[in-house]
Amino acid sequence: MFFDTHAHLDDEAFDIDRDELISSFADVGVTRVLNASSDMPSSYKTAELCKKYDFIYGAVGFHPEAADRMSEGDISKISELTKKKNIVAIGEIGLDYYWDSVPREVQQKAFREHCALAMELNLPIVVHDREAHRDCFDILNEFPGIRAVYHCFSGSAEYARELVKKGFYFSFGGAITFKNARHAPEVIKAVPREKIMLETDCPYMAPVPYRGKRNHPGYIPQIAAKISELWSVSPEEVGRITTKNALSFFGIKE
Repeated sequence: MFFDTHAHLDDEAFDIDRDELISSFADVGVTRVLNASSDMPSSYKTAELCKKYDFIYGAVGFHPEAADRMSEGDISKISELTKKKNIVAIGEIGLDYYWDSVPREVQQKAFREHCALAMELNLPIVVHDREAHRDCFDILNEFPGIRAVYHCFSGSAEYARELVKKGFYFSFGGAITFKNARHAPEVIKAVPREKIMLETDCPYMAPVPYRGKRNHPGYIPQIAAKISELWSVSPEEVGRITTKNALSFFGIKE
């Protein structure tokens, strides 16, 4: 039993075979998927997927690289979408300083607005933090008690320990199977197992041996297998632990 806690099944990469592919996930033990949104159209598509499939859950919001496309009233629209079936989080939100394609102050304003909404609605957030560790941490500190998962975590074990003190979670995807993976294996060993989840971030970053191909939730077992090596437990046990963590974090009943 696996839970892919971060997918982008609304992406155009799945337009040719979305329904057929989704129907195949159960064949490899993937019983739940959380679809993370990236902007307003994506958030609406996520809500549609959640309505159509009982085992798909959703996070709605603006990715930091789309923060400059936010319009007045969009936060209210996001708030309305949280009332829809299986919408359980705000995300994917945060900061991305790698490309610097969106002014940092614009990203930070959007991040704060989403965090404030999450606190108002008592919903967890899905955080994107790329080369923005300090600013991301400082902004989250402005919202005591906020529940956050750092998706595709790329920080050090030392930084992860600081986030654990805040009660935050971490999710890991195909990148942990790459030969050049550095920090992630250390983090996976260093932080409490009850704070770790699985993800694909599909259609991006497919795990070995599918690297370079379109990623999808059916590849979650390869990610679980890598963590099973690091934890010295079976992949099935990894699935049990990480699914339990995800259900707890997102407030989903078994």
